[in-house]
Amino acid sequence: MYKVNEIFYSLQGEGYWTGTPLVFVRFSGCNLKCPWCDTAHENGTLMSAEDIVDAVNRANTGGVTRVCLTGGEPLLQVDKALVIALENQGYRIHLETNGTLPLPCYINWVTVSPKQNRIRIHQDDVNEIKIVYEGGNPDLSRWEDESLLFLQPCDTGDPFRNQQILQDAVEFVKRHPKWRLSLQTHKLINIK
Repeated sequence: MYKVNEIFYSLQGEGYWTGTPLVFVRFSGCNLKCPWCDTAHENGTLMSAEDIVDAVNRANTGGVTRVCLTGGEPLLQVDKALVIALENQGYRIHLETNGTLPLPCYINWVTVSPKQNRIRIHQDDVNEIKIVYEGGNPDLSRWEDESLLFLQPCDTGDPFRNQQILQDAVEFVKRHPKWRLSLQTHKLINIK
């Protein structure tokens, strides 16, 4: 059984796939407690793999072929059985993870948002790195061998602090052109 916070159909708001419709499966629970996390991931409903597939199919009002497994930290729960159940329905699997836990099996697209330098996923399995940027001039050179690098300004909840972080992020990307700015578009256009 898996503890699922919510399953919904929307547009990807961050990173490489921004603007692309997907079905999102948000899992409950996380092994990190980042102070700026915008997900109340403790609540959830216990579901079997079959229940999740049925809910994804019902939510998929656009007939898309991509499902994003996110959280919390989805790798606390996602396993090979769930991935295969979704793939057997024709879905391509996207995974958004903090990278602290190993992948259960092949995933079509892996987004790692590393926290506290505790990444355990082999970098060959990573499609994109998304750093939540809190300001300053952090040393992100360890990631620069990756082809898709995104710097995402942290949403602190304080509009004045957020504006400063955004300005700093723009300047960081201008100084480090391998990185791309990733805004939380779903928050800007007020969708889930």
